[in-house]
Amino acid sequence: MQISLSELAAHLGAELRGDSNQQITGVATLKEASSGEIAFLANESYRKQLAESEASAVIVREADAESVSGSALVCDNPYLAFALATQLFDNRPRTSSGVHSSAVVAGSARIGDGCRIAANVVIGDGAIIGDDCEIGAGTVIGDHCVLGSGCHLNANVTLYHDVTLGERVRIHSGTVIGADGFGFAPDKGRWVKIMQLGGVRIGNDVEIGANSCVDRGALGDTIIGDNVILDNHVQIAHNVELGAGTAMAAQAGVAGSTKLGKHCTLAGNAGVAGHLELCDGVFVAPKTVISKSINTPGGYATGTAQMPINDWRKAATRFRQLDSMARRIKDLEKQLKD
Repeated sequence: MQISLSELAAHLGAELRGDSNQQITGVATLKEASSGEIAFLANESYRKQLAESEASAVIVREADAESVSGSALVCDNPYLAFALATQLFDNRPRTSSGVHSSAVVAGSARIGDGCRIAANVVIGDGAIIGDDCEIGAGTVIGDHCVLGSGCHLNANVTLYHDVTLGERVRIHSGTVIGADGFGFAPDKGRWVKIMQLGGVRIGNDVEIGANSCVDRGALGDTIIGDNVILDNHVQIAHNVELGAGTAMAAQAGVAGSTKLGKHCTLAGNAGVAGHLELCDGVFVAPKTVISKSINTPGGYATGTAQMPINDWRKAATRFRQLDSMARRIKDLEKQLKD
C-alpha cells in the first residue's frame, strides 16, 4: 500500500501542512516510525518524541502542529484519524475468493456474491451468508444462521443454530456464539437441564474478540446491539441484552437476563449479576461486581484500594468487625443523647 499525503489527508478529513506528494507506505508510533511512514500524537505525554521522530508526517491537533519538523496532518481527533489510517494499511492475509473445495456447504444454504469461504468450513441447512463475507478455515456455521453482508469470521469460530449477525460483524478465533445458557432446575440433589430454545441476535458493526462466548436465550433471544465491542475472554449469558455502543474489556462477564443500556463500559474482569438493569452511560471499574440495578449514569466500583498486603490483612480484619462496631457506636450515641 502506498498513498500520497494529499490523498491521505482527504481520506482523514485533515488539513495538510507540508509536501502533498510525499508517499506514505505505513503507520507507526512516533518512536519507531521511519521515512515514508506516518505517526500520530494523541497523548500529550508522548509530545517530547516529536522532535526525534523520523516519521515523514505526523497526525496532530492544531496546538501541536508547529512542533512537527516534517509534514503535519492537522485534525481535531488524532486518535480517530490514526484508526482510519490503519484501515488503509490493513495487512492481514485474505482468504481466496469463492468456496474452497474442502468446505462442506448444505444444499439448502445460500451464499452471497463475493464471499470467500476457506478450507474445512461447514455451513448448515438453511443458512444464509450475505454478500462479501469472509469465513476463516475450520469455522462452523450452524443450521438457519443468517449473516449480513461484509461479515468476517476468523478461523475456528463456531455459530450454533439460529444465530443472526447484522452487517460487518467481525468475530475472532475460538469464539462460540449460541451455546446453551447455564440453565438447570434443582431436583432432590440433582440438576435437570432446561433446554435453551431461544437464539442470538447481533447487530451491525459488532466486533467480538477471541475465545469469547455469547450464550443463546432460554426462551427469547440474547441480543447484542449495534457497534458493540467485546474483548477476548468475555462471557455473555443467556437472554442478556447489550445496548448499542457498549464496550467490554477482557474477562468481563454479564449473567443471565441482565440488560445493559447504550454506551456502557465494563473494564477488565468486571462482572454484572443476573436479572439486573443498567441505564445508559454506566462505567464499571476493573474487577468490580455489580449486584444491584443502576439507574444513574456514571462510574461504579467495588472492592478496596491497592495497599501493601500486611495493611490489607489488617483492614480485612476490621471489615469483619464493622457491624459490631456500628452497633457499639449506635449504643454510645444513644447513651450520649440520654
